[in-house]
Amino acid sequence: MAVLPVVIFVTVLNLTIVPVSATLYVQFLLGAAAIMIGLVILLYGIKFAILPFGMHMGSAFIKFNKLWYIVFIVFILGFFINFAEPDVNVLAKQVASVTDNFISAFTIRAVVALGAGTLVCLGAIRIIKTFSLRNMLIISYTIAFSIAFFVSPDFMSIGFDASGAATGAITVPLVLAMAVGMATMKKDCARSAEENSFGLVALMASGAIFGVLILNLFVKTDNISGVLNIYDVDDKYSSVFAPFLAYLPKEATDTAISLLPIFVLFIIFQKVKFHLQPKYFRRMFAGFVFTYIGLVIFFVGVHAGFMNMGNIIGYGLSENGNMLLPLCLGAGLGMLIILTEPAVYVLTHKIEEVTNGYIKRKTVLIFLSIGMAFAVGLSVVKIFVPGIMLWHYLLPGYAFALIMTFFTPKMFTGISFDSGAVSSGPMTVTFILAFSQGVSEALEFSDVLKDSFGIIAMVTMMPVISLQILGFIYKLKSDKSGEVRIVCEEPCCVPPSTE
Repeated sequence: MAVLPVVIFVTVLNLTIVPVSATLYVQFLLGAAAIMIGLVILLYGIKFAILPFGMHMGSAFIKFNKLWYIVFIVFILGFFINFAEPDVNVLAKQVASVTDNFISAFTIRAVVALGAGTLVCLGAIRIIKTFSLRNMLIISYTIAFSIAFFVSPDFMSIGFDASGAATGAITVPLVLAMAVGMATMKKDCARSAEENSFGLVALMASGAIFGVLILNLFVKTDNISGVLNIYDVDDKYSSVFAPFLAYLPKEATDTAISLLPIFVLFIIFQKVKFHLQPKYFRRMFAGFVFTYIGLVIFFVGVHAGFMNMGNIIGYGLSENGNMLLPLCLGAGLGMLIILTEPAVYVLTHKIEEVTNGYIKRKTVLIFLSIGMAFAVGLSVVKIFVPGIMLWHYLLPGYAFALIMTFFTPKMFTGISFDSGAVSSGPMTVTFILAFSQGVSEALEFSDVLKDSFGIIAMVTMMPVISLQILGFIYKLKSDKSGEVRIVCEEPCCVPPSTE
């Protein structure tokens, strides 16, 4: 149900407006099948490994008496999961590719991990000390936009794109579950679970922005331009199966690196803190194995079957210089892509669970889809109209979103900013960004580096606005106090089960 709409979308374009070779189309179908299989295995592993691990880590942090110890462990965890996050790796390699490796992939990954790890620490302190999430978001984005005035436009786009890439298939489930674990272990369980379960992902995303923007203060990129090499699979690979065989060992290695730091922390905390029963420990261990297998299959399908198709479709729709087709079809594509994001699946179910069904996941998905459509559509307009800069969208957009935090229930502040962050997952970082790069490459006056990057930033921002509007609607329907309430049953105030 998630992948089929994208397959139909590409199939219709292949038969009408943007025909591709039979080899490339079959490769795309094989990639879609790999994505479906990978998602099934990945989400199973997340359920039995990543989410329980995050819950246990969150509850363990609350029990520590020394704040500096919590800060140290959270920073280490935040740094390694972001450095190893596949989405960050994908974005970093795309930046390195279009800049001819002037900005290395390692550099991007390192600064993103440093910034995100730092803000995860501050977010954990916020939950423990019950600081206002709204105030922290206002401060962090005010600082980010202040720094943005001193950096080049292309680096600003990469920085805000990094905020979306930092919230991927691994980081979101772990950080979200850790936040819920910390919130539900506090003494004021009902209030804490409602107001503090969400928001840590959003703060982590803002940290990624800081890392990249600060890097530009030391590395100037004013004279760099980007070039995209679009190829047909017939020109690069000998057969339809060749790219899958080529990507398999690489993705297996990268995914192992991604999960290794988390797995090592799991083993260490099992010995010193968790002391899980053998049956439960074996189930979580198996969950990590399923997570690894699912991620490998998923990313092989994405890289070997989806990314280049996104380049070709974007290029084909825009080579005649008409903005209407890529604008409308790009907006429709954005609405479909949001359904394929594994992190969105995790977050929407967690929202429904934490609110005891008060906020339906289907409602959240509808508003997310609307936000995605506007994000991709406005990004296409930015590519076609040279005078429009990314900050023309981001500055008023985030200003509106932050102002809305004063008029929506507190819980929706965390939900909306977290939802914006998770909307930019692996499918967005690969297919949607590839689509925008193809659009930019087709236009003679457009530069891939300066114009195509920034679409992930838009995908991160627009759902924030749409869900803030949803929160305001729920507030109007709620009781006179204007607060959306959830019922905190007793089990949420005890440590996660080890049964």
